[in-house]
Amino acid sequence: MATQFYSTASIVESDRSFVWHPFTQMQTAHLPIPIASAKGVYLYDVNGRSYLDAISSWWVNIHGHTHPYIVEKIKAQLECLEHVIFAGFTHAPAAELAARLINILPGKMAKIFFSDNGSTAVEVALKMALQYWHNQKIERREVICFKNGYHGDTFGTMSAAGRNEFNRPFWRHLFDVKVIDPPFSGQEERSIAQLQSVLKNGRAACFIFEPLVQGSGGMMIYSAQGLSHLIRMCQENSVLTIADEVMTGFGRTGTLFACDQLSAMPDLICLSKGLTGGFLPLGATACTSNIFNAFLGDYLPQAFLHGHSYTANPLACTSALASLDLLLAKECALQRAMIATEHHNFCQQWHLHPKLKRCESLGTIMALEYESKTRSYFQPLRDSLYFFFLDKGILLRPLGNVLYIMPPYCINANELKSIYKQITHTLEGEFL
Repeated sequence: MATQFYSTASIVESDRSFVWHPFTQMQTAHLPIPIASAKGVYLYDVNGRSYLDAISSWWVNIHGHTHPYIVEKIKAQLECLEHVIFAGFTHAPAAELAARLINILPGKMAKIFFSDNGSTAVEVALKMALQYWHNQKIERREVICFKNGYHGDTFGTMSAAGRNEFNRPFWRHLFDVKVIDPPFSGQEERSIAQLQSVLKNGRAACFIFEPLVQGSGGMMIYSAQGLSHLIRMCQENSVLTIADEVMTGFGRTGTLFACDQLSAMPDLICLSKGLTGGFLPLGATACTSNIFNAFLGDYLPQAFLHGHSYTANPLACTSALASLDLLLAKECALQRAMIATEHHNFCQQWHLHPKLKRCESLGTIMALEYESKTRSYFQPLRDSLYFFFLDKGILLRPLGNVLYIMPPYCINANELKSIYKQITHTLEGEFL
C-alpha cells in the first residue's frame, strides 16, 4: 500500500499549474495519475490503487520497481561519493562498469563513453562516426538509416531517424540521411538493393539501426539474417555501423543483446534504458579500438570534445552494476525464458484473429497490431486501448494501433495471463 504524503488534489493541482509532460497534448490531456510508491511489477497511486506496469515504465525497469538489492547498493554509494567531474578524474563504479560491459557486449568493443540517456548515447555514436572520418581527412558525411526508425529526440538523433511525423516541426533544421527499408522477412532483397544503391558513391560514413526490433516505429520485428547481410555490405565498403540497443539491450530480445543474434557485428553500440535497472539516468556508447585510435594524437581538436556534467555519475554506475548482477543470475535467465514462452504461446493462439494484422513476439517483447487502414502513432485507437487497460489496473501505452507488452522480468505467469485476458476482451468482446 502507498504511503500518503500529499493529497491527490494538491499533487494534481501543482502538476497542472507548473509541469509540462512528455509526448502529451496538454490542452486535451486527462488528469495525470499521482504515483506514491512502487514494488515489483506494480505502481501504487496516492489512494493505494495498483497498476501493473506492463511496459516497464517506458522500457527502463527490468528487475521490478524498488528492487532491494539495487536500493542497498545505491544507499551504500551515497555515503561515500555522489558525483565527481569525469574529466581528469575517475572512480571505481565507472571503471568496473566499463570493464563489465566490454566483457559481455557482442563484437570487439574496446572502450565505453558514458553519457546521460539513450538520445545522448546515440548522439555520441553519430559524432564519433562522423569525426572518425574527419580526423582522417576523408570526405564521408552521409548517414544511412532505416525507414520508420527512432533514435531519440535531440537533433542528431531526430536526423538519424529520417523525416517523420515525430520531428516534422524541425525538418528544415535536420541533416539529410539516406533511408532504406528494414529487412523484414521475405523482403530482404529490397533492403539489400537499396543499400547497394546508397553505397555506390562512396560517401557513406555510417549506418545506424535498431537491431531486430523498431521500437517507437511500431515494434516492428525484422530479420536477423537480413540485418547481418546489410552490416557485412557496410563493412565491405568501410562504412561504420551503429547498433542502437537502447531498447533491445539487457535481455529484451531473448539474448543479452539483440546483436548476439547476428552473424556480423557493429562498430558501435548504444545503451541506456535497462542499463541501470530503471533507477537512474545513464547512457553508454561502446566502440571498437579502431574507432578509438582515430581520436589519438598530440592535437587536442583531434580528441572527442564531448561531455556531460553528470557523465559516469557514481550513483548511476552503481545502480548499473547492481542491475548487471541481477541480469546475469540464473534466475533472471529463467524468468526471461518464461516470459518469452508465454508471449510465444499467446501469439500462436491469436495471430490469425481477424481483428489483428499481426501478433508476434521476440524474447520478452510482444506486439499486436490491430487492423486499421494505416499504422500510425496518431491513430485514435491508441487512447481507447490505453484507457481500457488503465481502467483494468494495467499500464500499457499503445503506439497508435500497435499494442505491446514489455514487462519487468520479475513478472509471474499469472500476472502475464491477467494481461492476456484483457487483450482477449478487446478481440472477442465489443471493444472494437
